[in-house]
Amino acid sequence: MKNLSKKQYITTLIVCFLAITILSFCTIQAFYKKAVSDTLSVGESALKQQMEQMDSYLSRGMDAVELTAITVEYMLRENYSSDDILNFLTEESKYYKRDVDKSFTGIYGLFDGEYLDGIGWQPGKGYVPQDREWYKAAVAAEGEPTFVQPYLDAQTNTVMVSISQLLEDKESVISLDIDLGTLQEETEAIKLNGHGYGFVCDKTGLVVTHSDDKSIGKDYSKGEMSPIYNKVVSGGDQIFTYKMKSGKVTVFSAPIMDEWYAVMVINNDKLYQKVSRLIIYDVSLSIVLYIVIVIFCTMSRRITMRTLNELDETNNELIEINDSVMQALAKTIDAKDKYTKGHSVRVANYSRELAARMGKSKKEQDEIYQVALLHDMGKIRIPDAIINKPGKLTEQEFSMIKLHPVTGYHILKGIRRFKDLGIGAKYHHEHYDGTGYPSGLKGENIPEIARIIAVADSYDAMASNRSYRNALPQEVVRGEIEKGKGTQFDPAIADVMLQMIDEDKNYDMKQTDELKRRILVVDDQKMNLMLVKGICKDEPMYEIFTLTSGQEAIDFIKDNEVDLLLLDIEMPEMDGFETLSKIREFSDIKVAFITATRDYDTIEKARGLGVEDYITKPFLPAVFLETIHGIID
Repeated sequence: MKNLSKKQYITTLIVCFLAITILSFCTIQAFYKKAVSDTLSVGESALKQQMEQMDSYLSRGMDAVELTAITVEYMLRENYSSDDILNFLTEESKYYKRDVDKSFTGIYGLFDGEYLDGIGWQPGKGYVPQDREWYKAAVAAEGEPTFVQPYLDAQTNTVMVSISQLLEDKESVISLDIDLGTLQEETEAIKLNGHGYGFVCDKTGLVVTHSDDKSIGKDYSKGEMSPIYNKVVSGGDQIFTYKMKSGKVTVFSAPIMDEWYAVMVINNDKLYQKVSRLIIYDVSLSIVLYIVIVIFCTMSRRITMRTLNELDETNNELIEINDSVMQALAKTIDAKDKYTKGHSVRVANYSRELAARMGKSKKEQDEIYQVALLHDMGKIRIPDAIINKPGKLTEQEFSMIKLHPVTGYHILKGIRRFKDLGIGAKYHHEHYDGTGYPSGLKGENIPEIARIIAVADSYDAMASNRSYRNALPQEVVRGEIEKGKGTQFDPAIADVMLQMIDEDKNYDMKQTDELKRRILVVDDQKMNLMLVKGICKDEPMYEIFTLTSGQEAIDFIKDNEVDLLLLDIEMPEMDGFETLSKIREFSDIKVAFITATRDYDTIEKARGLGVEDYITKPFLPAVFLETIHGIID
């Protein structure tokens, strides 16, 4: 039960661990995918918002150029003078800077071969408008407004970008300069939850604006950023990851006016910081949950084990009580026959060994032992005179002996704990050929447990001492078992017993204790000694020795084997207590006190010294003999 409980405990922990691990893994995986998707969506939305602001900002510049170009084209067609056109450009420049966007610094251009500037800037000698990028870009765009590559403004020393448009005469060009300060501010705002950086580059890889103004003007088509640049210019809104020297980054990109690209770069550790924290929290929660389960299971197991231990103790106590009762009953049975001491226990041991060799389970072996222990229970009802008769029994006496299996069956049949107790008692004298008693059963109709006990019982009867003989020689016992195969005994079980006999080289399977018991009686009054001898004169099992003093008893026990010491308490010179104390220094002989004292404190003192019993004078012969028999046998 304890091993099963331990297995269940370990299995529960393993199953819980696997369940929590799988559940956490699936939950974290689903959560991670959703969190990553949401994070990327937020990042994409954040960039798109900044891109739309930039796009709107630059679109206003495009619109300004297109509207101004319409008016200038009209003025050229109507042959307005250069001064008129210049005045118009001047007013428009002021208007755009004041009312539209302060970054719109001024409108200028080449009109009918003359350079006119709305903010009054006068070019130096050698300045050729047709050689400037704003003019070339406009011509290349063939009448469509176009962005010009950013440049450093000579007047303001700031990064500028121009939007230029070729007019309808195919020679005149109008251009608007835009200060990129506002665009730089928009670029610096490209972040996600305060993390990452942004930049704007054109199709050539030139960095127009950057969160770090030191990077403005760099060429990202080369160096470490070139893979990011190549991926960005490949087209469309994009989200991708890239491994840089500083670690993995996620890149968000979106086109601006189909001319430039807004880009946001965020380190993955920063991007998924909250996700990582939530995952760590989830894992920690799972660990805590598992620890709680382990603690709960451990506490439950301890309670269970405590209960099981208590049940085991109770069960062991019950088994011990049961065994004690069975042993007591067996001794009660054997006590009927003075000459068969230990017969029931020996038969039970032989039966268990036979069962083991026949392949029976441990439980079956124990049950067979208990059944065999009480196989002679029915002898309780047979008179002692018949059981202990030294001579041959009469036919009537033997008929009474043959009743003990039936008597035993009816005594034991009500014990449900061992259902075969009655069966073993009733049928252990049945013979395999059908000539046995009480029912004349034959062959395998005889219950197997009775067939086993029959072999063990017959073997011990031959290998035990009797009043008229000692145990038979081993070869005689073997011959009788061999001869009884198929007649008295089950052949298969008899063969097992023969195997046991053949393995018993020293003939250990026999009754080894002597029938004679040496009893020493010590009393200072010779009358009591004579009384004891008179009581025991018809008891051939007892050899009586008598002494009159404690010192004589000590000397005798030192030199002789004694089975029981009957010691008077009140003696001159050395009383019974002092005598026993000195004897205990060298011997653990069984002792019973004989005394006329009836004081209970004296009895308790005797028990404290390990005295087996206490016989008071004058004693009845029957009580005296029963006490001796109980102590010795």
